[in-house]
Amino acid sequence: MSAVLLGTSLMGSSLASPSVPEASRPALPRTRLRLTRRGRVVFTVLAAMPIVIGVLIGSLASGGAMAGIDDGRTAVLDTIVVGGGDTLWGIAESIAPSADPREVIHEIMRLNGLRDAVVQPGQRLALPVVE
Repeated sequence: MSAVLLGTSLMGSSLASPSVPEASRPALPRTRLRLTRRGRVVFTVLAAMPIVIGVLIGSLASGGAMAGIDDGRTAVLDTIVVGGGDTLWGIAESIAPSADPREVIHEIMRLNGLRDAVVQPGQRLALPVVE
């Protein structure tokens, strides 16, 4: 047989807590999450870390490495100021009449960092030297 002793000690005092019904217990107040100043700093740093890493990766992966290439040739570029009614097609035909205008336009866009073939009057463009 087994016997269970509830809260008795050698001195004879009871160690078991008295049974109190759930309804008569006072409800504990619910506390909000409080962040200390140090906790806010840590949370902000952790939240900003993916953004900082993304910017670093983007800047390292950009095409800045092209600036240091030296192949022994000196680049001579002509420049032109775009007039009213000028288009890249017309400029390409005037600087390289025997070449394919699409290739010349592509080279002009690459040299000037243009995303599309739209130019504005007064815009200065670097032109490739066509041999």
